[in-house]
Amino acid sequence: MIISYNWLQDYLPEKPELEKLSKILTSTGLEVEKMEIYHSLKGGLKDVVTGKILTCIPHPDADKLKLTTVDVGQAQPLQIVCGAPNAAAGQNVIVALVGATIYPVNGDPITLKKAKIRGVESQGMICAEDEIGVGESHDGIMVLENAVPPGTPAAALFKVTEDIIYEIGLTPNRMDAMSHIGVARDVCAYLTHHNKKETTPRLPYPAHFKPDNTSSGIKVTIADNGACPRYSGISLGKVTVKDSPEWLKEKLKAIGVRPINNIVDITNFILHETGQPLHAFDADKISHHHIIVRRAEEKESFLTLDNKTRSLASGDLVIADESGALCLAGVYGGMNSGVTAATKNIFLESACFNPTVIRKTSLAHQLRTDAASRFEKGTDISNTVNVLKRAAEMIKDLAGGEISSDIIDVYPHPEEKAIVRLSFHYLKKLSGKNYHGDTVKQILVALGFELVKETGDEIVVNVPYHKKDISIPADLVEEIMRIDGLDNIEIPQSIRISPSSNRHARHLLAKENISQMLAGMGFREIFTNSITNSAYYEGHPDVSPVKLLNSLSAGLNIMRPSMLYTGLEAIAYNANRKNTDIRFFEFGKIYHHEGDKYCEENHLAIYLSGEAEGKGWNRPTVKTDAYFMKGVCEKILSAAGLDKITSDPQETTDLANALTFSHRRKPIGKMGQVDTATLQNFGIRQPVYFSVLNWDEISQAIFNQKVSFTPISKFPVVQRDLALVLDKEIEYRQVEKAIQASGISQLSSMRLFDVFESEKLGAGKKSMAINFTFTDSTKTLTDAETDNLMQKITAIFEKQLSAEIRK
Repeated sequence: MIISYNWLQDYLPEKPELEKLSKILTSTGLEVEKMEIYHSLKGGLKDVVTGKILTCIPHPDADKLKLTTVDVGQAQPLQIVCGAPNAAAGQNVIVALVGATIYPVNGDPITLKKAKIRGVESQGMICAEDEIGVGESHDGIMVLENAVPPGTPAAALFKVTEDIIYEIGLTPNRMDAMSHIGVARDVCAYLTHHNKKETTPRLPYPAHFKPDNTSSGIKVTIADNGACPRYSGISLGKVTVKDSPEWLKEKLKAIGVRPINNIVDITNFILHETGQPLHAFDADKISHHHIIVRRAEEKESFLTLDNKTRSLASGDLVIADESGALCLAGVYGGMNSGVTAATKNIFLESACFNPTVIRKTSLAHQLRTDAASRFEKGTDISNTVNVLKRAAEMIKDLAGGEISSDIIDVYPHPEEKAIVRLSFHYLKKLSGKNYHGDTVKQILVALGFELVKETGDEIVVNVPYHKKDISIPADLVEEIMRIDGLDNIEIPQSIRISPSSNRHARHLLAKENISQMLAGMGFREIFTNSITNSAYYEGHPDVSPVKLLNSLSAGLNIMRPSMLYTGLEAIAYNANRKNTDIRFFEFGKIYHHEGDKYCEENHLAIYLSGEAEGKGWNRPTVKTDAYFMKGVCEKILSAAGLDKITSDPQETTDLANALTFSHRRKPIGKMGQVDTATLQNFGIRQPVYFSVLNWDEISQAIFNQKVSFTPISKFPVVQRDLALVLDKEIEYRQVEKAIQASGISQLSSMRLFDVFESEKLGAGKKSMAINFTFTDSTKTLTDAETDNLMQKITAIFEKQLSAEIRK
């Protein structure tokens, strides 16, 4: 929510200082997230002044440049090199001094420094219109028609206005503060309570209102009172659609709203002033002068203001005439009924719509407008007529014409105010502070609540229509606390708590340890969006994605069934910025459904690409490969304390040369190289290796396993090497399995350290060199005992793998 300091002052009887206002806003729950200076001309033309060119001669070393001396009101004239063809002695010009920052209409800001141009020092810049943002012309320097004293600030000449813009972080329930008057209401309540003096906002609604005539009559019919409980409108004739006055343009531009014309600008002004959206129709385009508020017909075609034809659903609410839809109610206008430069008669709408209906329509058609954001949170149903009177008089003042009808107000079932009871005991219990009854009354009345009943134990109030979020006693407690100030709640000297135990601490500790380990290995943790694009999974028959009912965009319409593609988005983003050596990890969730059952799983994803080790004076470049990835995965599983991990080849979508990891024969993850076609879809031109581990399964295995301790053997280890000649088809994992099945207890580890292939070994043969480590916890192994163990191992290889021992 954007609030203008100057604009806010229109509704405050006193003008708080900037810092005090920031404190008040934050204290009342309107947290100031950012505060910045706004100028009607960007930069405020600081250090830009008027000057008079005293001399103008050709540059000694450049045909198209001129050397000038310019009086800018200082003790000595400035020497400035100028390239404008129209520069001449005697002209009154605009000069940007050294140190000034100017903001051209096109291009980046420029901060001026002393410079030498073709060997001649230049002490500033004589400016064209577009170079300081006051116009579009770049034909030459700006020459002032009237003589102005040199050194006059350009900001004064061009009447640059200054404002302070607050960016307020509103919680979704605070619809009452989505306007300048709403913010002023809270500020006045705060001042009333803390200054002990009644302070009320100055409201702009006219006290006396009367139409000029009743020559125009528009009939209104509400076909669905549940979707539109109140609809108000008024007709204005003989208006002139033109540019708005500068004061109105500046108010809108200060809060980031682009001025369009006086009619549209007034509706936008009223929206940000009061929080009530308005819509202006060209009255001459309303068939039979009959407005009908109804539900759309299924697949009814409608051309919106952005010149797009939309197919409506039966749940959409439209403002229509007898010929068809004119407007998507509360969301977006129609092309065929909008105000244009030729419009002479308008019908102005001020209505209250059902928040749920508006939100569904806004999301379904992906039209997130300022009006929709107000209506979907709820608007003040009691204020539609007041706002209409305010807008009608503004249009009459700024667009001419006349008010040509009485106010139409269709309100078949007036809404009752909500009643809330608050006991003082409950207030003390929830807030932690003992409030006096008079203080409670003063705060609530200042906020617009009506006192219905008061006893010694409780207070009963009517909730104002602009407080849609107030329905229970706790809501009133919040209102009292924020106006009084959360900092004023006393902190108790002692707090009673019951110690709690976290049964998930072991899982969280494992996750933290793995994260620290990966960070130590040079990995960076990333967090990607769990909502992704369904187009990534087209042609994947095994994927059952969870679709979003109301997606905000076509590219974010499902919950991710895999973490691969969101990670590839991050890799592509980095690779496009020359960060090609990637080591990422992410703890996240994936989603899928099985029939009517929706499933959510926690995964750990690893992404590798580029170089594992950069080139150094003592080593060559080492590229990331599948073996590096496999080592990372095994280290993770080992650090998690899991034993008996196996890896087996498996064909899988999007991954080449994939492996599946299993713990005690239960699959817990997979890894592989991302296929080229998938990488091309993301514009990635280097190999990417991806692994994903099912963290739910790993956590469960951690929880189920028993922690045991084995002391380090005090007896020395013995190592032996063995070279085997095997068929090329035999993989090292088959060698491992053969030895693991043998049950040799003294064998503590085995490691492959060389693979050799040569025609000398024989056709279709290869050699594996393996290191074996033996130890015995009860004694030192003798050479004879070790030789006997090696003979057993040799026999296993010869019998099960038809291996030949290289001598």
